Amino acid sequence: MIEVLDIHPEDIESTSMGAGGEDVTMARVAREKFPYSIECKNQERVNVWSAYDQASGNSNNYEPLVVIKKNRTKALVLLDAEYFINLHKDKDV
Repeated sequence: MIEVLDIHPEDIESTSMGAGGEDVTMARVAREKFPYSIECKNQERVNVWSAYDQASGNSNNYEPLVVIKKNRTKALVLLDAEYFINLHKDKDV
């Protein structure tokens, strides 16, 4: 995110495991570029519904987003389907 979105490293911070709230803390300038509330799961098996509920509970006014990762696999992102479709609503394809 730092390189791709040109976010200064001091404007984004990973929260320690077990801490309450969002898993990634962002300064206002970073949030303007990436307006999501991030929940991270690094597990072999994930209950996606529970993970999304947790992200939603911590999201405040931002869109909940869950990053799911397990060993030797690509990371996946879980978003609300309606929100995802609306991201592309006004784009010319």
